[in-house]
Amino acid sequence: MVPVEIVMPRLSDSMEEGTILQWFVSEGDAVVAGEPLVEVETDKASVTYESEHDGTVLKLGAQVGDSVAVGAVIVTVGAAGETMGAVPALAAAAGAPAAAGAGAAAGAPTAAGAPTAAGAPTAAGGTAAPADAPTPRGDERVKASPLARRIAAELGVELATLAGSGPQGRVIRADVERAARGAASGRNGGSAPAGPSLAPAGAPVPSGAVPAETAKGETTRESLSRLQQTIARRMAESRATVPDFELRVEIDMARVVALREQMRVVTDRPPSYNDFIVKAAALALRAFPRVNGAYRDGGFEHYGRVNVGIAVAADDALVVPTIFDADRRSLGEIGAAARELAAKVRDGSITPAELAGSTFSISNLGMYGTDSFSAVINPPQAAILAVGSLKLRPVVDESDPGAPAIVARPTIHVTLACDHRILYGADGARFLARVRELLEAPVALLL
Repeated sequence: MVPVEIVMPRLSDSMEEGTILQWFVSEGDAVVAGEPLVEVETDKASVTYESEHDGTVLKLGAQVGDSVAVGAVIVTVGAAGETMGAVPALAAAAGAPAAAGAGAAAGAPTAAGAPTAAGAPTAAGGTAAPADAPTPRGDERVKASPLARRIAAELGVELATLAGSGPQGRVIRADVERAARGAASGRNGGSAPAGPSLAPAGAPVPSGAVPAETAKGETTRESLSRLQQTIARRMAESRATVPDFELRVEIDMARVVALREQMRVVTDRPPSYNDFIVKAAALALRAFPRVNGAYRDGGFEHYGRVNVGIAVAADDALVVPTIFDADRRSLGEIGAAARELAAKVRDGSITPAELAGSTFSISNLGMYGTDSFSAVINPPQAAILAVGSLKLRPVVDESDPGAPAIVARPTIHVTLACDHRILYGADGARFLARVRELLEAPVALLL
């Protein structure tokens, strides 16, 4: 078998590099196709990448924590039972002799052209570990968010000693920082060392003055995860390049509330109010396809499928999984898909495929009591719908034209942000009117 170099795969359409979170194999291990090789953090999710070949792991091209560009070699797999010493071609390609059982001699160039001495840079831009460095194994895996893992490594906190407070016992950032503070307090006898004063020796310090470096209290700096970096970049790009405008409307949800109560009789898991909104928006997108499109490279893109992205809050990030073909799904199917996707986001098992392909987005902050808000368009999408809380509000009842009355009815405020390069005021207004029409006569959502 000719040694096979496995490269960092492109696991999402926007991925440019990935971070190695964990290796499931070590050099010299036998692997079979379909066996997990490595866990990679992309710009959208953490993904376990499986081997596509049978054989022996000859060389790991990157270490845990390394950021590796898409297409760069991360592992080399050879024939079963093979060793690096039995593959002179890998070293000869770089003009160096092979060393039995250990690859090239320390400091000599390898096939990738990088020294293999402990701590020297590798082709993937990281550092090579000593030959006896242990590699994390899958059975030692602690369920923790990527951010928690990074902070634990920086602060020297052992994840295995922590009790996670996240979903399903997952260790999150707060757990790590709490443990680090406890350790620091124990070392310092319960008190933090005083910071140095900025005043010169002998200079009087004004009464009540606080040194500039401590005026804000203890300051810590947090590195962004790959996902947070992507969110920051895309939102800045949206604000800088998308000429958006907003349309707002109040929608009477009394009939949706009544219909949902009737559905409780036949199911213990009726669709949520957000599921009704997703279905109404999907049908409106089918009726007004330009809202389901995008402005890109000086032209309009029109999509044949209606795929609605729903914003879900994760650990220190906002993730938007996709409900595909939402216009063709029943309310029950939309509800089941939304619950499954939200659970995957919160436990970290969401895949890049489930985060890609959306043609329109909905962000709902109503569960937090927010009446209304403005959402940032997710480029290159044409629009995003922001949904506020469902509350009893005073409205005018005009059922009797001769005697209109003020009554309390359950309503929501929704805001549609539109990219003015593809949508004009009338386009957005007609779409929003159709959404309201469907929610105020929700029987149409069951057809």
